[in-house]
Amino acid sequence: MRNDRLWISGTVAGLVLWALLYSQLVPLSEWMASFLPVAQGSRLHEAVVFFLYDTPKVLLLLLLVTFLMGTVRTFFSPERTRALLSGGREGVGNVAAACLGIVTPFCTCSAVPLFIGFVSAGVPLGVTFSFLISAPMVNEVALGLLFGLVGWRVALIYLGFGLSLAVLAGIVIGRLHLEGWLEDWVRNLRTTGGEVPTLKPSPADRIRAGLDSARDIVGKVWPWMIAGIGAGALIHGYAPRELLANLMGNGSWFSVPAVVLLGIPMYSNAAGIIPVVEALLGKGAALGTVLAFMMSVTALSLPEAIILRKVLTLRLTLVFFGVVAGGILAVGFLFNAFLN
Repeated sequence: MRNDRLWISGTVAGLVLWALLYSQLVPLSEWMASFLPVAQGSRLHEAVVFFLYDTPKVLLLLLLVTFLMGTVRTFFSPERTRALLSGGREGVGNVAAACLGIVTPFCTCSAVPLFIGFVSAGVPLGVTFSFLISAPMVNEVALGLLFGLVGWRVALIYLGFGLSLAVLAGIVIGRLHLEGWLEDWVRNLRTTGGEVPTLKPSPADRIRAGLDSARDIVGKVWPWMIAGIGAGALIHGYAPRELLANLMGNGSWFSVPAVVLLGIPMYSNAAGIIPVVEALLGKGAALGTVLAFMMSVTALSLPEAIILRKVLTLRLTLVFFGVVAGGILAVGFLFNAFLN
């Protein structure tokens, strides 16, 4: 009993410390950047601040999520976890996961830790992809900004199409049964990580399981996280906005696939890209083209691909990007055909 109290007290103290660190990331990143010989307000300064902020943010989220998922797995078997998110009928779990993404205002790199936690807990692959698509693309922050900047009509349409894309893409990937295309270490976690022990574990046992899960997963993923965030920081600071405005104002059919391809190597969360969306619409850009660009930036990105590559095989990464890119193209063409 005393041992349990010590572990619980230590965990509470650790969570408080985590919250304090997370709440100070913005001033801390700006403070560290102030010591560098970089002109404030320059593109390089934006990239550096982004990297100094996003790196600890994503790693802290990864630590927290993998610890919590490791602890939760001591209560649920893989079968029970799968049942909770899969639902009784096909698509129910995808809808639940996509709706969960609305209340998690993460960029793609921030959503990946929770995605890894779902995958390692044995949640169906298609369901986890529904969350991974929805979390960065559709959330309350993005919807609130869209409502305030471009009106309720665009906000509701974007919500409907974003959720539909997340659900349908997840169902398609789920039907392909590509679990064998996960990396070996992830498949091992899915096989062994969620078994319920014969004896009921104590609170200390549950906490230790969470710490073991965090150490194992973070130890394998952190270099890819940092590499992905570094690529995202460079793109964030040097995005060619003038080129985007000219391209999106073009009414040609190829403007939609062009901006989707242009958006994939970029990196931003939905809240960060919405001011750009407002400016582009103000310049007369087609609504479908602009929203296709926004979806590709938030749901598909080079940093995300780099990070996911540690979890997914190259084949599965390409399937994921292909299915989502196809859905985004469909959204863009439909918007331009019927709503302009």
